Amino acid sequence: MAPPETQPDAPSEDVQSKPISSILIFIAMHTEALPLVNRFQLTEAVDSSYPKGVPWVRYHGVYKNLHLNIVQPGKDPVLGVDSVGTISASLVTYASVLALQPDLIINAGTAGGFKAKGAAIGDVFLASEVAFHDRRIPIPVFDLYGVGLRPACSTCNISQELNLKIGRLSTGDSLDMSPHDEASIIANEATIKDMEGAAVAYVADLLKVPVIFIKAVTDIVDGDKPTAEEFLQNLTAVTAALDETVAKAIDFIAGKCISEL
Repeated sequence: MAPPETQPDAPSEDVQSKPISSILIFIAMHTEALPLVNRFQLTEAVDSSYPKGVPWVRYHGVYKNLHLNIVQPGKDPVLGVDSVGTISASLVTYASVLALQPDLIINAGTAGGFKAKGAAIGDVFLASEVAFHDRRIPIPVFDLYGVGLRPACSTCNISQELNLKIGRLSTGDSLDMSPHDEASIIANEATIKDMEGAAVAYVADLLKVPVIFIKAVTDIVDGDKPTAEEFLQNLTAVTAALDETVAKAIDFIAGKCISEL
């Protein structure tokens, strides 16, 4: 994974030392979000600041003095399926940050994992860095822009407390993996693969909000089972592991500032 010529600005000292009071949790699929909505007894917002007619959904509430907002893209108005992928992720994250002004973004969700990099079904990872694997622009500097490498917020204390694995996350808009994508993912040195993370990272960097990524492995990309079949087979059980981990992370975050994560 080639580093960009300049790294994104780190959060200011004021942001680093201010107690976290508001968390925006972006989750792409309703199945992934519902356990957390129920756990924290969140209420669906009816006075949303979102544009009229969009299917985006927001749940909100207060837990341990933290204002929690779980946002998701909702169902595609025509096909009725979860609006997964980078376009919906970036739009919802951008609109939510402007409306809610969170201190921290958490992108939680499921992901594919690579057994060659030590991933197994049910593992939960914190992403150290995120990048795209399907934006190939073979022109100097544009190539770096396409990869869009960005570091996640430092979470060494969370990873130690929760005993989570650390790995690089690579994002693309396809569930399967073409040979071109595979080459890019290898170049990204990725351990996990999803369809939203790097888009959320782009918005977080643009608006200067710290972001962390919590990803639970549903399928082994370099395994011998079809990705879609394995994903659906493991989704319910792995979502339960994701729910448990995100809840523990929020318990850890309560009362702390960014520099203590």
